Amino acid sequence: MNASGSPRVGHRHAGDSRHEVEEQIAQAWASLLDQADVIADSITLTLLEKDRGFYESASPELRADVRASTREHVRRGIRTMAWVARPDEKAVHVWRETGRRRARQGVPMELVLNAYSLGTRVLWEALLQRRGNNAVAIDDHVLLLAGQRIWQALDVQNRTLIESYRQENSRLQRRDLQRQQSILDGLAEARGADPEFAVEARDVLGIDVDEPLACVVAPFDDLSGEPLLAPEDKLERAGVVSHWHVRAGSYFGLVALGDHGIRGLLELLRPAVAGRAGVAPATDGLAGFATAYQLAARAADTVPKGTRQLVTVTERLPEVLMTANPEVTSLLVERTVGPLLAQPPQHGEVLLRTLAALLGNDGSPTHAAEELFCHRNTVIYRLKQIEALTGRSLQEPRDKLLLSLGMIATGHWSTVRPE
Repeated sequence: MNASGSPRVGHRHAGDSRHEVEEQIAQAWASLLDQADVIADSITLTLLEKDRGFYESASPELRADVRASTREHVRRGIRTMAWVARPDEKAVHVWRETGRRRARQGVPMELVLNAYSLGTRVLWEALLQRRGNNAVAIDDHVLLLAGQRIWQALDVQNRTLIESYRQENSRLQRRDLQRQQSILDGLAEARGADPEFAVEARDVLGIDVDEPLACVVAPFDDLSGEPLLAPEDKLERAGVVSHWHVRAGSYFGLVALGDHGIRGLLELLRPAVAGRAGVAPATDGLAGFATAYQLAARAADTVPKGTRQLVTVTERLPEVLMTANPEVTSLLVERTVGPLLAQPPQHGEVLLRTLAALLGNDGSPTHAAEELFCHRNTVIYRLKQIEALTGRSLQEPRDKLLLSLGMIATGHWSTVRPE
């Protein structure tokens, strides 16, 4: 005993063995056992005040869990350092579980690490206070070793917590991604019209049920390359919410249009285009997404493979209609521009270019000649050949429409006249 009547802990003589020193360190920490809950509650109050911005918006259950968890940490930590812990109450198990639980609760890792640092400091200060109040006599050497132990334990705590937090966070992200992808598959399969599924999709994707949407579909023509390069990053920087998935050999995305509209979306996406892609709106929200998905895919299919182009379904309506009906399209080509395609290549190409110029200039030989850099009479001569071969007249509205569709179906309209 010392003069104050308190137990003498850690008075070390030259002949003390290492084991004796370890026992003195354990006795020093054991002196805090009766204060464990008081120390823990002090740590909790400091945490809630220090990180008020987060905890004020947190649920009462989370704040209660922080208090209970802090008590468990302090009790188990002191018991471990005091050599009185049971074999089944190792502190490392609490650290791992706390890391996993805080990740599930959405507590930022920085706040959790701060809590461990604060707890270590408060425990150390409590030990110093006990010695200062003469509640326990601790040799300077033992006090130094006790401090070293608790700060070394903090390093182990932090490593354990970071590892378990990241593992759990990664698992949660994989789970959330799988759930998002399942929702996107369901929307592409027309389940958005189901009110219950639409509500689930809203909760998972963070998008209102009736919010105007767009679908973007980009086929994987080359397995070694992406048709769209990180479109979600470009959209996110503009404040646009989007979710992406791979389905049926295509990369597709659900995009909340917000105030951007289709035109704004196209401007944001163009820098990301590395292949062919189609866009279609779903103005009625989740219920219409399946239709938008089908239309966007068909719009993308109208773009020649190997090209880099982003198109909307509205600007490719004739092409979309014809790709959806290949038998009708084949008959259309046969009965319109088929005879021109059957001509010798060089002559046929001249006639097709002339027809494209005439159609693009409302049948005017004069304007077509200016575009083709040739004489008006030359265009008139070629026009007569075209009409004789096809049996169609550009003076007849129906024939003119059919010839235009034939040119679109064979790709000669887009290659001769830029859209």
